[in-house]
Amino acid sequence: MQGGQSQTQSQTNIHSLKGLFTDYGIDPAFLDEVFQQNGVPNSYYDKVIAHYNKMSLDDFKDINEYTKMSFFNQGITFAVYTDKENGTERIFPFDLFPRIIPKNEWEMLEKGVVQRNRAINMFLWDIYHDKKIFKDKVVPEELIASSPYYYEAMMGVNPVGKIYTHVSGTDLIKHNDGKYYVLEDNVRCPSGVSYVLSNRDAIKKTFPNLLLQHNVSSVQEYPLELHEIMKSVAPEKAEEPTCVVLTPGIFNSAYFEHAFLALNMGIQLVEGRDLFVDKKFVYMKTLYGPKRVDVIYRRVDDGFIDPLVFNKDTMLGVSGLMAAYQAGNVTLLNAPGTGAADDKAVYTYVPDMIKYYLSEEPILNNVHTYRCELDDDLKYVLENMEKVVVKPVDESGGYGLLVGSRATKEEIAEFKKRIVANRRKYIAQPIMSLSVHSTFIDEANRFEERHIDLRTYCLMGKDKSYLLKGGLTRVALKKGSLVVNSSQGGGSKDTWVLLN
Repeated sequence: MQGGQSQTQSQTNIHSLKGLFTDYGIDPAFLDEVFQQNGVPNSYYDKVIAHYNKMSLDDFKDINEYTKMSFFNQGITFAVYTDKENGTERIFPFDLFPRIIPKNEWEMLEKGVVQRNRAINMFLWDIYHDKKIFKDKVVPEELIASSPYYYEAMMGVNPVGKIYTHVSGTDLIKHNDGKYYVLEDNVRCPSGVSYVLSNRDAIKKTFPNLLLQHNVSSVQEYPLELHEIMKSVAPEKAEEPTCVVLTPGIFNSAYFEHAFLALNMGIQLVEGRDLFVDKKFVYMKTLYGPKRVDVIYRRVDDGFIDPLVFNKDTMLGVSGLMAAYQAGNVTLLNAPGTGAADDKAVYTYVPDMIKYYLSEEPILNNVHTYRCELDDDLKYVLENMEKVVVKPVDESGGYGLLVGSRATKEEIAEFKKRIVANRRKYIAQPIMSLSVHSTFIDEANRFEERHIDLRTYCLMGKDKSYLLKGGLTRVALKKGSLVVNSSQGGGSKDTWVLLN
């Protein structure tokens, strides 16, 4: 009966849609952000749909192909790591149909994301200093102590302005109930913001009149805001701070972003071999001799930044960098050790952190999460694997997870063994109904529904903060897939935040 209703609804929608969307099917099981169940678009999409429907399918395909070639020529690529394609560089998949967020929705999201990141930052200060949240038994100390990102070397270190999470990426989903939920927090080295700016440029070049018809928030000021944040947290004695971006090098999957941000901030892109430490100060090698460096936006993971403290075999970092940082002679964005709050098991306590540190109710809800190290949670997960997504607590990019509803019996059995063997490493969440959005699918030669999420970018400096009005809408390009990560072959859209 349910299947019959779904088919009837879909046929009704097809007859009510026009132009490029004539063959668009609406699945009533999911919240479509563009079209209502009767096929009528939400009012804030009217002008965009009308603009696209002026084109024939062949015209649109030509424009779509032109955009892909533009991305290729600009070097806008991302490495995909799978069993079949290990490290293959691809054009960053970009869908030309934008995602629109109304002003009232964004205002709520903005308050919620900033609130969340303020609490996380206060949590990081606390766990490396007074540890009050442990003493008051709000967060179990053993949970943090068992994190591989909780460092003895950070105990008592005082970052400028007490800021640890200068750059954070909060991942949000919109559920069938119309509400937004936080899927996870990324406070180590969140990536993807360069694609936000590249996507906007692509829309401007491809459809120059389209943005003029809408009052859309700008995203182009992000590099300037990031540079200002960097300068705000420079060591106090640095009157005109020298800032750099530290990259692992051209073989890193996000190298395009590292180079893009450095270029647009007007600062140097450096590798570890370009820097050295002398008497606990950091210097950059230049043609004119050593130049002192005050702020480093490092896109190198903690374990590789200093062989004297972390991985002794690393060639990516700078010997003595941590000593310079501990002495207050250089600022690192983000601070080492922020990964203690990036842990997906710690994520479950962020609402409690908000109440504890800010004396406020959380504006944004978490997705309910089962910690497999807890006996009752483990029992539920093992008995309901087909109903949950299992994730390792310390990985990103969509690696190492299992979507139970799409897994084979053999895969589920193997994952059960992994969980039992290392319970601290895994959490599980119910399979959420991520909203869907109209997306052009080359293979199908038409627009279809695809699941999406949203990564927001929050900057925190000394006495200032900034949230990019837009963020990165990520798209699961495979039909039915919930994995939106670019590293897993997902794509993205331009995200429009309306100003009125």
